[in-house]
Amino acid sequence: MRERIFNEDGEEDLVFVMGLGNRWTHENVSWLIEQLVDAGYRVHAFELPTNIDDFKADWLEPIAEYVIDLEEYQLLAHSAGSLIAQALDGADNHVYLSPWWGYSPDRSPLLLDILEQIPTSAPFLPRGEVPKSAIGDLATDHQMATGPSWLSPSFIRETRRAQQELLAIDHDAVVFCSLRDSIIDLRPIGERVPAEHIVLYDGGHELFSSSVRDRYVDLLLAALEYGADAIEERQVVPLPEPEGLTPSVE
Repeated sequence: MRERIFNEDGEEDLVFVMGLGNRWTHENVSWLIEQLVDAGYRVHAFELPTNIDDFKADWLEPIAEYVIDLEEYQLLAHSAGSLIAQALDGADNHVYLSPWWGYSPDRSPLLLDILEQIPTSAPFLPRGEVPKSAIGDLATDHQMATGPSWLSPSFIRETRRAQQELLAIDHDAVVFCSLRDSIIDLRPIGERVPAEHIVLYDGGHELFSSSVRDRYVDLLLAALEYGADAIEERQVVPLPEPEGLTPSVE
């Protein structure tokens, strides 16, 4: 687990738990951190290890122990970071970007059941090719090249267990996600977060790597500052989502 503080002189603390493979050196991650810094936050950003043997020991506990020392803070988490963030205490507001609360329906549950039983933490299982379009149309070659290519059976076992043991999501939490997202299962979001607290955008798995990001940055910052109250009065605007699904909102 790596942690870095951006803007030591910020007026308010914000904990940003990044997704699997996200790095501070990624151009699009840097763009998001710059938005947070410009808004006056002291950003405590966490890079996740790409392989784990124990979810609590390797992912959750290092961040949980860190935030104990923060009197007040806002919480922003992306993808796998949201699996950790939902178990953290003390944040004033919780904002989740494409929370990875379930494996993609494209992943066979039976195959995952088999793979997670292999008694090793060696990352020898191919993650599978992830196209740029699935991440976002602004995804860079560097970003794609530095993501994890291999997963371990222990990683699958521990993340699936954490997804099965999700806590109740904070009543004021806000989720930003895309109906086009092929990396996560969207059902746990709909089951746990009221529809009026969900902001849908037309892009890839990473809002900050999608060209629509500028349209949502003010709303994202407002959600961090005021929680769900910031989005409940938002205007509904149809966007070109897949036929037969609900319209997007912003």
